[in-house]
Amino acid sequence: MSAKILLIEDEEKLARFVELELCYEGYGVTKAFNGREGLELALSGNFDLILLDILLPELNGMEVLRRLRRSSNVPVIMLTARDSVADKVSGLDLGADDYITKPFAIEELLARIRTALRKVSLPEDEVLTALSLRLDPKRRSVTVGNKPVELTKREFDLLHYLLKNKGLVVSREALLENVWDFDFDGGTNTVDVYVRFLRTKIDEVFNIKLIHTVRGVGYVIKDE
Repeated sequence: MSAKILLIEDEEKLARFVELELCYEGYGVTKAFNGREGLELALSGNFDLILLDILLPELNGMEVLRRLRRSSNVPVIMLTARDSVADKVSGLDLGADDYITKPFAIEELLARIRTALRKVSLPEDEVLTALSLRLDPKRRSVTVGNKPVELTKREFDLLHYLLKNKGLVVSREALLENVWDFDFDGGTNTVDVYVRFLRTKIDEVFNIKLIHTVRGVGYVIKDE
């Protein structure tokens, strides 16, 4: 069964464009053009994910999210023209699952939707695998062919996030946001450095091709 998405967005042209793209991907879409109507629909509990604009009439997106989180853990991706760290932190502190800034590429939005829906269906302590590698989040252990791999906390968290999104290309920016802290002031080349660390400890030692580079975009783990 396809996921049902609630789109709360007051820009009708943008809402229609996103709706068409989501429907093309097989999602069921319901639209709301103001915060109050959107909140009422969101509280119905009939949706698998919510796309929520911040600058909404009647009730702004932050207030919609704050009230929604009193009774629902449905995944919420914030859509906004605001790009400040303070706005991102406020949304995440209120319980948003992700944040995308307008204007955005529809391919990125679709990837973030897939990731958010995948997180819901994947228990946090589920053992993750790719090729001969096995990662156990509960024990924080990594093995390749039953041989242990010693990783630092950051290396483990980076590998864990890539494995949770196995088959999806994850941008460097998304990795920084989800693996590093929001107040981290290093550049995206930091991600490249840690990917090299992982490749040195896993790919080179065990002669496997685990982490693939998608030039100009980011990284992906393939199970083949």
